[in-house]
Amino acid sequence: MSQPRDIASAPLEPGDVAVVLGLGIAGRAVTKALVNRGILVTAIDDHPTPETNRFVDEVGCAFIAEADRSTFDELFLVAAAFVPSPGVPEHHVAFAAARESTTRVISEFDIARWFDDRPIAAITGTDGKTSVTMLTVAMLEASGVAAVAVGNTDVPLVEVIDSPDYDVFVVEASSFRLGHAERFTPAAAAWLNFSPDHLDVHESLAHYEAAKAKIWANLAPGALAVAPVDDPVVTSHLPDGPDINTVRVATAPGNGANAFVEDGRLLVEGVEICSLDSLPRSFAHDITNTLVAGALALHLGATPAGISRAVSSHVLAPHRIQYVATLSGVAFYNDSKATVPHAVNTAVSGFESVVLIAGGKNKGLDLGEMAESADRIRCVVALGDAAEEVASAFAGRCPVERAVNMTEAVAAAFRLAEEGDVVLLSPGCASFDQYENYGARGNDFIAVVHALIDHRNETELSNTTTDGHQ
Repeated sequence: MSQPRDIASAPLEPGDVAVVLGLGIAGRAVTKALVNRGILVTAIDDHPTPETNRFVDEVGCAFIAEADRSTFDELFLVAAAFVPSPGVPEHHVAFAAARESTTRVISEFDIARWFDDRPIAAITGTDGKTSVTMLTVAMLEASGVAAVAVGNTDVPLVEVIDSPDYDVFVVEASSFRLGHAERFTPAAAAWLNFSPDHLDVHESLAHYEAAKAKIWANLAPGALAVAPVDDPVVTSHLPDGPDINTVRVATAPGNGANAFVEDGRLLVEGVEICSLDSLPRSFAHDITNTLVAGALALHLGATPAGISRAVSSHVLAPHRIQYVATLSGVAFYNDSKATVPHAVNTAVSGFESVVLIAGGKNKGLDLGEMAESADRIRCVVALGDAAEEVASAFAGRCPVERAVNMTEAVAAAFRLAEEGDVVLLSPGCASFDQYENYGARGNDFIAVVHALIDHRNETELSNTTTDGHQ
C-alpha cells in the first residue's frame, strides 16, 4: 500500500488505496471504475441498505458502515485519495480528517479524466443545467456528433468512459462534483447563473461560489467559456486570457454580448443557429439556454443546420414551466424543478399575473428572494414544511393562504385566480418533506389539476342533465 502522493493531479495506480464515501449512483460508479483498474477501495456508507450490501459483495471492495472520525483518521494514514459522493455535506467528519492527513480529495471528474481524454462540454449554474445539457446533446447528435448527457444525471461521467460509442461527453456539472475536483478540463464550459443554493451541503455561500467557479479553473488553451452578461457573480469569474475563447450571452445586442437575438434570429458570434420562431417556447431563459447550448455545440463540431434541426424538434423537459391545462380561462403550469427562489423569479417573470404555489423543504436559503416578483403575483398558496417561511416572505406584499397538501393548494389557487391568470407550481424549495423527488411532486400537481378539471366537467354535465329534466 502506498503513501499519499506529492504530485497534484497524478492518477491513482494499481495497488493504491482509495476511500469512497457514499454508495449512491455516483459512488457505486466510482467504486467500480477504481476496482476495475486495480485500485484498492474501501467504501463507506452512513446509511447502508440491502442493495448496498449486494453491490459491495459483487464488486469485492472493503466496506465499512457508519465510520466515525477515528476510523477515517486510520484509513487516511494509507489512502492515496478520498472520493466523497455528491451531496455529502462539507461538515462531515471525513473532510476534517482528510485535511489533517493531507489525503487528496478528488471527484469522479478527476477519475474519468485520468482514463479518458475525449472532449467534454460542461454546464453548471444554479438553474437550467439539465435543460442546457439535453439541448446541447440534441444539437451535437443532429450534426452527426455522437454525444451523451452525463454527470449530475442518472449516468455518472465515470460510468461511460469505457464505452467507445461517444465522441463528446456533455457533463451536467453540479457544485458537489466540481467542488472536489482537482483538475477538471472541459473543452467548452458554461456557467449559466448564480444564486444561493445547497447551503445545507456547502459550508457557506462563498464555498458554493468557489465550487461553481472551478468550471473554468483549468481550461486549456483554445477552450471555450460561455457566460451570461447580466450575472455579475458569474462574469467576475470569466477567464480573460488571450488563449481562452469567450462567448457572452444576452437576449439582445449590447453590453459586450456576442451571442444574442437580432431580427428574429439567434446569433452566436455572427453565426445564425436558428430563428426565434423555431423555439418550442421563448421565455427569456429559453432564449438564453438555446444560445448557450448553441455556443457549446458549435465549438465541439455541431453545424448551424444541425443545431437548427435540433431546436425545432426539441421536446422540453417536464417539470420546468410545463404547461398542464386551462380551466375557465386559468392556465396551470408545473415548475416543480424550481427548488430555489431564483428559479421561482425566472418562472414568474414569464407571466403577467400569477397565483403562486410555493413551499416544501427549505435548503437553508433565504426565501425572501421570491418576493422580488411580487408585482406579478396576485396571491400565494404556501405549502409544506416551509409554509410559514413562504408566508413571511410575502407578508405585506400580496395575500397568502396556506394548504396542507397539493389537493388543497390547487383548489385554493384556482379559487383565488381570475380569468387570464396562471396558477404556477414553482416551490422554491426541495420536495423531500412530502415527496420522493421534484418529479413526484410535479406529477402529483398534474394529477390534481386534471382531477379538478374532471370534477368541474362532471359537475357541469350533472347540472345540465338536471336542468334538462326540469
